[in-house]
Amino acid sequence: MGIKWILRALACIPLLAASTAWSAEVHGRSSTQFEWFNDIFTGNKQAEFAEYLNLSITNIDKAGKFSIQGYGRVTQDVRNGEGLNGRLYYLYGDYRDLFDKVDIRLGRQFVNYAAGSALIDGGQIQLKNIGPVAFSVMGGRNVFFDLNGEGTRSNDFAFAAAAYLNGFKNTDAEISYLMKFDKNGVARDNLGASFKQYLFNSLKLYANTRFDFASETFSEVLAGVKFFPMANLVLTGEWYQSYPTFDSTSIYSVFSVSRYQEGVFRIDYTFNDKLSANVGYTREDYDGVSADVFEVGCRIRPIEMIQLNLNYDHRKGYGGDLDGGIAEITVTPIKPLELSAGIHFDVYERDRVTGEETARKYWFGGKYKLARNMSTSVRIEDDVNARSKSDWQGRVVFNYDF
Repeated sequence: MGIKWILRALACIPLLAASTAWSAEVHGRSSTQFEWFNDIFTGNKQAEFAEYLNLSITNIDKAGKFSIQGYGRVTQDVRNGEGLNGRLYYLYGDYRDLFDKVDIRLGRQFVNYAAGSALIDGGQIQLKNIGPVAFSVMGGRNVFFDLNGEGTRSNDFAFAAAAYLNGFKNTDAEISYLMKFDKNGVARDNLGASFKQYLFNSLKLYANTRFDFASETFSEVLAGVKFFPMANLVLTGEWYQSYPTFDSTSIYSVFSVSRYQEGVFRIDYTFNDKLSANVGYTREDYDGVSADVFEVGCRIRPIEMIQLNLNYDHRKGYGGDLDGGIAEITVTPIKPLELSAGIHFDVYERDRVTGEETARKYWFGGKYKLARNMSTSVRIEDDVNARSKSDWQGRVVFNYDF
């Protein structure tokens, strides 16, 4: 989608709001940013200005059922002559509670089902309040972005349908189906399901699965439980399985891939408002070969104005060994000002041939609240690793809420 179309679409929104006989409410955030970094594809130093606009227009009609949501970005390269570029992430009209049973959303929107997700130029209709089960259908042009902007072609489409439980306080369940098309035919053909159940005010059970018809395999399966024996203690256990799948029209769909599985156990405990800790263990399995990952971390607030986050990871097994740590500190000397800094340090060994290598990231930043609706922030970091002796990058941001 060209930058001119984006600018015209965003420019028309205030006119729509002004045309109503009553006062529409316009809220959102303007984020003006300047960032610099090294382009990982060309190696060139890059610098650009960016304007992100996120807005919501409500109270357009007397009943307050219709609203407009939009989010887009415009960037201007100032170093390598790449010019003006823009992306419209979503811009849609949302009409809710038609006959108290139907929600309609038209325009560019992100749609997520258990069977898959898509960014579409099209519509979504939800039918609700007709019993214990609600229904949803969506369809439209399948939108995706490449390095130069929008890469969608004329034959890219996505369609999906879902049925889900409605009106149950402690239970969520969904079954859905999704198809994506490109110039060569059916690219994705998925069936998905999700489930979540709360029990006894202290237990949460959840599961998700996705079946790919082209490869005739479950591409993702997740099952987990969270147990809250006390308000300050959370125990988590999960099992996850993934089998990589590609668009059936892609050459990569004929490549051999391995099934991945992992089991996770994690404990989160809050001692008081000054100290909390977590510990976790993950068993990774790559079709018969495995690795063990241990993690321990804590959050310390010795005084009100200082917070320290510490985390350590240890990995050993298939794919290489790793010892890594993160130390971050946040200081609030005065209420509107927040200063922070951190270091990420990893020592890893992919195999015996490469030997041990290190990767380090140093960063510092700050946020300052200029007024109730204005703030500014800065973050600068340097990455040092086997690929780069120094990779400076940073961002300066000014946010205005309206």
